[in-house]
Amino acid sequence: MKMGRKFLAATAMLLASTSFAFAEGELHIYNWGNYTSPDMIKKFEEKYKVKVTITDYDSNDTVLAKIRQGGHGFDVAMPSQSYMKIWIDEGLLLETNPGQMENGKNISPEWANPDFDPGRKYSAPWQWGTIGIVVNTNVYKGDASTWATVFDPPEELKGKINVVPEMSDIIYAAIKYNGGKLCETDKEILKKARDTLVKAKPNWVAMEYGTIEKMVSGDFSAAVDWNGSALRQRLQKPEINFFYPKEGFTYWSDNAVVLKDAKNVENAKLFQNFIMDPENAAMISSFARYANGIAGSEKFMPEDMKGAHELVVPEDKKAVAEFMTLCDPATQEIYTRIWTELQK
Repeated sequence: MKMGRKFLAATAMLLASTSFAFAEGELHIYNWGNYTSPDMIKKFEEKYKVKVTITDYDSNDTVLAKIRQGGHGFDVAMPSQSYMKIWIDEGLLLETNPGQMENGKNISPEWANPDFDPGRKYSAPWQWGTIGIVVNTNVYKGDASTWATVFDPPEELKGKINVVPEMSDIIYAAIKYNGGKLCETDKEILKKARDTLVKAKPNWVAMEYGTIEKMVSGDFSAAVDWNGSALRQRLQKPEINFFYPKEGFTYWSDNAVVLKDAKNVENAKLFQNFIMDPENAAMISSFARYANGIAGSEKFMPEDMKGAHELVVPEDKKAVAEFMTLCDPATQEIYTRIWTELQK
């Protein structure tokens, strides 16, 4: 009996020291709104006996400002790749080495060693996608594969356009529309981009993130939006279509990181490993309708995602697709001034 107790005590100590053995307690996640699968969270909670709390944010700038302040109470966040260097350089993240975790082997080769996080020392892939133009083709039947659709819109769409208020994406679109490049610094092109945005704004009905419901209800007839959101719209209303602008468009990725001042570090690590399991990654994608960076997840995806136009960039458009990056501080400051003027 005595030996039995010693054995049980030793076993408990061993399990406590083994990564991903058992967990309990809490996990606080800070993520983009309408972006987290409830079924996936429930599965995680039941598997590890962890109570998960999710708080929404609406932009990379919002989450970065919140975490910089400290005292936030969050364990995990989902910054986009264009902001990852800031998070790493400012020491806001724990080096948890997701690439070396048990499920790190499932990361797709193209996402295993990204420039924004070489070797995946800090982040686990969450989802990735593109930005483009969404149009109700019952309202406008013309070719919408150009940024002119929102910057110089046809009569059918005037006063019915929503533009998601993500600064880097929208200023990039205006720059490309005027023949510029990613992180453009040419003053003449920047002036044209600024003028394009200011002139176009009166033709927009809104600048907000909540596009899905209002496109489906008919409150919006067109939008600058992301492809996963567009797919969710089309599945509810077949006449809604997603267009890749011929002038150029960006793609991006969001990534699960553990915060330096996280209170539930082990549970956060468990979560990073959990979402790199193909079946769990597919649950995330099945909800938000974006692709993910986990190999083998495709077979668990719903049939309506396989080969979906919104998720498969056409061959003739791949040449004008660019991976979004944050520009140097001086250039970023110019963009911020343009954006501030647009918000007036």
